[in-house]
Amino acid sequence: MASSSSPTPLQNVYYERKVATARPCYICRRPTQTVLATIRTEDFLYVCDGHLTDTATLLSAPAPAPTGPSAEDIKKVISEYHSREAKKAEKAKEADGDKEKDKDKDKDKDKDKDKDRDAEKKAGSPAMSPSPIKSPASPPAGTTPSGTHRKYALHRQIWDMRRMEMRKKDHTARAKEVGKGMPQVPRGAF
Repeated sequence: MASSSSPTPLQNVYYERKVATARPCYICRRPTQTVLATIRTEDFLYVCDGHLTDTATLLSAPAPAPTGPSAEDIKKVISEYHSREAKKAEKAKEADGDKEKDKDKDKDKDKDKDKDRDAEKKAGSPAMSPSPIKSPASPPAGTTPSGTHRKYALHRQIWDMRRMEMRKKDHTARAKEVGKGMPQVPRGAF
């Protein structure tokens, strides 16, 4: 029977965040404003920017597996598409016989419409201006979303040190809690 020291096991997934107050780096003791914290901030440590790129200190967390459609799903969709296209082609062949009769009547109407359109273009109507429409709120191309934080995993040895520190804190907190019910040690001379 294994018992856990904390209600949820601590995971080696940390997110980079910036803070206002500079504190010493966990590794080299230089002042830094970069903090690596777990998702629920159960554990956090200050790390300077130099150690964020150091592979001996931190490992970039692996990218999540793509959640896109599988190859089977793609094949299924393609086959459905082809079957629908085949049905449409069959219907189009059947409808071609009926359309030939209607086309003769429609040609006269189309010629009249084309003449009207040419007259409007010559008049230079402002409704048909060829200038492209600009979108009013297009974001700049070089910006990145500010809501995301970079994800890191601590190196194996640093991760073990952090776990030992967390266990030590838990043990001291439990010892204080258990010691509250005990009588105090006498402090005077005999």
